[in-house]
Amino acid sequence: MRNIHLATVPADGIGPEVIEASQRVLKALAEVDGGIKFEFREFDWGAQRYLRDKEMMPADGIRQLTSGGFDGILLGPVGSPKVPDHVTLWGLLLPIRQQLQQYVNLRPLRLLPGVDGPLKGRTPADIDMICFRENSEGEYSGVGGRLHQGTDHEVAVQSIVFTRSVTERLMRFAFEWVGSHGRKGVTNVTKSNSMQHNMVFWDDIFKEVGADYPSVKQDHQLVDSMAVRMVAQPQTIDTFVASNLFGDILTDLGAALAGSLGLAPSANINPERKFPSLFQAIHGSAFDIAGKNVANPIASIWSAQLMLDFVGEKELSTRLMNAIETVVREREVRTPDLGGKNTTQEMTAAICAELQK
Repeated sequence: MRNIHLATVPADGIGPEVIEASQRVLKALAEVDGGIKFEFREFDWGAQRYLRDKEMMPADGIRQLTSGGFDGILLGPVGSPKVPDHVTLWGLLLPIRQQLQQYVNLRPLRLLPGVDGPLKGRTPADIDMICFRENSEGEYSGVGGRLHQGTDHEVAVQSIVFTRSVTERLMRFAFEWVGSHGRKGVTNVTKSNSMQHNMVFWDDIFKEVGADYPSVKQDHQLVDSMAVRMVAQPQTIDTFVASNLFGDILTDLGAALAGSLGLAPSANINPERKFPSLFQAIHGSAFDIAGKNVANPIASIWSAQLMLDFVGEKELSTRLMNAIETVVREREVRTPDLGGKNTTQEMTAAICAELQK
């Protein structure tokens, strides 16, 4: 029996609903396989905890994750209208990413068969990208501060930090992943025409690392023109690497092109496996629909599929992805974000049923 031990953090808004759906699908997959068991340990971290205790997670939260023997972390969306966004981000998600050295943020951006995306005439073959976003420093390093607050000469400084080792390891991971997953090329996304120090530094490292992979097609795009290219010529993009901020923005654009944020997964990866990696839908906590049983659980379930792939369960990962694609393609079950009237539980049940066929 293969045991996979997962930490689950349902977090906020629709988080408990989509995390419960992900667990339900994994349990259905275990029943079909017969040789694997998923064990879950839940943590009540998030905005509700902050409102109660003034902390998003306990002081020893990172230690709990590193000492718990977890193979991965399933995280729900984080955020609440009652708590400032910078508090929720810096109180939970960013400390986990940084302290667990999850320096690769991998985000598939695909138009699934059966989904009507906003780009007229585009097919699933046209929109099939992977973003490798640097996940531990860059624009989200937290270096800076504010001086003379409340005065006419108040100053705010936020520094962007790139280090050679961190930048290089992200790019090398991207090139290796492209080679092992049958992808064709990597686009380097920066803004080095105006940011002449850190972004030129990023470009230089991309060229150095890329020289070790001559068989991989490589090109460069400024971030603003990359946004245009994603809309006007998505079929020309295979995979791309980007800094923390640029990757964050472009992947939300890519999720919109794929038809719904409810279909957008992510993996926050520690490639060396020294610490557990984290898997999370990229959509928000959506308090306007929380508790109404209408959230699309696919982004969270797809994130669990990325977890299976990362921990080496390739067959189960493929089986789950096939089930997701089949349910979406057949169009019989659609949550409201996809133009339908089905519930979260009905979408989850449909994927479970497809697994059991």
